[in-house]
Amino acid sequence: MSDIQKSEKFYGRRKGRPLRDRHQKLIETLLPELSADLSAEQVDMEALFGKKPEQVWLEVGFGAGEHLAWQAGRHPELGFIGCEPFINGVARMLAYVEDEGLENVRLHADDARLLMDKLPDASLDRMFVLFPDPWHKKRHNFRRMIGPDNMPRFSRLLKDGGDLIVASDHADYVRWILYYVSTHGDFDWLDEGPGDWYERPEGRPKTRYETKALAGIPHYLHFRRKARS
Repeated sequence: MSDIQKSEKFYGRRKGRPLRDRHQKLIETLLPELSADLSAEQVDMEALFGKKPEQVWLEVGFGAGEHLAWQAGRHPELGFIGCEPFINGVARMLAYVEDEGLENVRLHADDARLLMDKLPDASLDRMFVLFPDPWHKKRHNFRRMIGPDNMPRFSRLLKDGGDLIVASDHADYVRWILYYVSTHGDFDWLDEGPGDWYERPEGRPKTRYETKALAGIPHYLHFRRKARS
């Protein structure tokens, strides 16, 4: 059995259509160079990036990589880690890395929890969870990324004052997120009104999903890690 308990079994697609030759080659050659070594007790962040970045930002579920590549290209002084189990999305992100010369990106092509459990305490300055699968059937709610099982992980990993950036277009999931983040107690919700949570923040690209596949009204939620006592 893996490090993830049976109650936290991974759910979701791993692969879609067959990969193009170029994408398959990137999976075989470039992905190993960018992947964190999880065999040690803890990931050495400086060794992972080859130097100590000014900040480290983590995106959980980067999809096709549009947002991750956009951020990494505009912030070369920062280190970026992207987690995505869907191999077709990983392949697209690898193409961005190669085409745009993104030297500050590292990838984890598996369940994000496996990586998060190996990262050091207070090692992240920002975390993104953008349009995660809402698992809209009630019996599947336990599979949601934002919830009681993962809030302790987010709390442990973010530095004091670190940002948790969440977006969802599923109204029930938005209510779920607000409940579990607020009841956890380690985060402040920074949004002050509809003008904050209905408008996509500046400094973020509009992804393909937001353009074509929205199921409802998108909500953009911004939380900040409280100072540890």
